[in-house]
Amino acid sequence: MTTFEELDALSSRELHDRAVSRAKRHLDVGFFWRLLQETPAADAAGGDVEQGAEQTEHWSRQVMELFDDDDERVEAQRPIYIDYLLKHGA
Repeated sequence: MTTFEELDALSSRELHDRAVSRAKRHLDVGFFWRLLQETPAADAAGGDVEQGAEQTEHWSRQVMELFDDDDERVEAQRPIYIDYLLKHGA
């Protein structure tokens, strides 16, 4: 079992890659739905308030950006990756 401390020591990119890889392997639609819901807030946290507002209005853009590896979004969603990996013993 992986601990919080072990996961927290990883870069946000590594956390993203591990969480997305696990979710793909297990067809975890719930995880991807959670990321979709959090994408506008993550963009706003990264300083792009306008893009966050646009995404709230246009869900298709959110779907496309879910698979975008934007570094600021990956960093903002770091807690989601850690939570997911802890819950699933990854």
